[in-house]
Amino acid sequence: MGTKYIFITGGVVSSLGKGIVSASLGKLLRARGFSVAVQKFDPYINVDPGTMSPFQHGEVFVTDDGAETDLDLGHYERFIDANLSHINNVTSGSVYQTVIEKERKGEYLGATVQTIPHITNEIKSRIYKATEQFKPDFLIIEIGGTIGDIEGLPFIEAIRQFKAEAGVGNAISIHCTLVPYLETSGELKTKPSQHSVNVLRSYGIQPEVLVCRTSHPIPLDEKEKLALFCSVQKDAVIECRDMKSIYEVPLALEEQNLAAVVLNLLQTHYRHADLKSWKDLVDRIHNTKYTIDVAIAGKYTKLSDAYISVVEALKHAGYDDNAKVNIHWINSEDCKDYEKCKELLKDIQAIVVPGGFGVRGIEGKLNVIKYARENNIPFLGLCLGMQCAVIEYARNVLKLPDVNSHEFSEECENPVIDLMLEQKNVTAYGGTMRLGQYECKLKDGSVAQKAYGTDVIYERHRHRYEVNNAYIEQLENAGLVFSGKSPDGKLMEILELPNLDWFVASQFHPEFKSRPERPHPLFKGLIDTAVKKLK
Repeated sequence: MGTKYIFITGGVVSSLGKGIVSASLGKLLRARGFSVAVQKFDPYINVDPGTMSPFQHGEVFVTDDGAETDLDLGHYERFIDANLSHINNVTSGSVYQTVIEKERKGEYLGATVQTIPHITNEIKSRIYKATEQFKPDFLIIEIGGTIGDIEGLPFIEAIRQFKAEAGVGNAISIHCTLVPYLETSGELKTKPSQHSVNVLRSYGIQPEVLVCRTSHPIPLDEKEKLALFCSVQKDAVIECRDMKSIYEVPLALEEQNLAAVVLNLLQTHYRHADLKSWKDLVDRIHNTKYTIDVAIAGKYTKLSDAYISVVEALKHAGYDDNAKVNIHWINSEDCKDYEKCKELLKDIQAIVVPGGFGVRGIEGKLNVIKYARENNIPFLGLCLGMQCAVIEYARNVLKLPDVNSHEFSEECENPVIDLMLEQKNVTAYGGTMRLGQYECKLKDGSVAQKAYGTDVIYERHRHRYEVNNAYIEQLENAGLVFSGKSPDGKLMEILELPNLDWFVASQFHPEFKSRPERPHPLFKGLIDTAVKKLK
């Protein structure tokens, strides 16, 4: 069969969980043996989220091909267990940039460049490019924001056109809405959903399916009312209740027959789903034997979405060990004082120092790492976390004076972290770092090699600075082991202290490749060690 298209929009409020609904539907279709790809359309004018503040936008998720994308792509990859690319994240900024570049080259033959047809055609071309690249049975396209947002209108118009061109049975719209519960009257209210659908209709799109986010069960008569007023089939009003874990959502939507309704609307032969391993996963989530207290010491802790892949990777490792991972958010700025740092970490069983940029909170991160090293607390450093581990070791073990990174101090005497050679003349910020998947060779017999079970790995990067090679010999002579290096041996990718139970740090971001049913080896090693110590 040719590719079938599923467009997912949201109404009433933002942050409804369209990304989880999209990922969950993808999981249900994959469980039936269909091939699936997922795209995210973001209406903001930024070309990509790479230059956006983590406090506003959350995590920047990096793909194998080096695209800086929305965090929802992380959910897509984790749920459908596939590696996505730059074509899976489309922003208004990237669309307008392409159209303007074409106009400057004269590709429109002197025509007046307009939203319709030029912008909408470019949006539709991204759908066709994803179709060509992945050749999926189903392409799920999530549109960011809320219906009625002015910046989202070109995407909505492009969808209207695309559905008309695709024809009946080839493309459908799913609209996610909120059905709020009023405590004062003890009622679920359907009016917000009705109004949201009316706005969508005013743009020429009639949704075929409603997914209703709710904190309470929706009675049959309320579902029938929604079906009547929103012109959808009764069985296409899908309840999506709040869950304790996002990994329960696919099973909840399966109980509501979402996949069956979608397959019927897209005129596709029904297949039974094999969700046994996923059900086993959810069963492990609910029946843990241990609790591991893990500190994430970072500078963006006020918004947990800034580290969402780290959190999920820790949970994945915990599920594999029948352990609940209890996250403790430690603002690294609160750890500048070492005595306060020790107090904050005294009951912690594992420590993660994640990535970031800029000097703020660095001294606190160094104290956290020192505490982990001196007290043999299982530790995992990620990107900047590895760089901080090198700085801490050079300061407190090598006893070098005035040690720092050139990112934080241009005039420091001993810059053990320096700008990468290819970054020396880079002036633009967007999309100019070392990005995407690179090869790494592991040292024979090292902790990292034992964790991965192989000699060569491929991991995703996002950084400008690296360990300064002028200090490698001194650091290694003092006991620090660089167990992962680039194929030419010039870039330090993994460090470890083999005399400790688990002290490992990576220049790359292993969290991006962790999966619920297949935890990443470095996170698994961290949690395995913490569980063993707990036992």
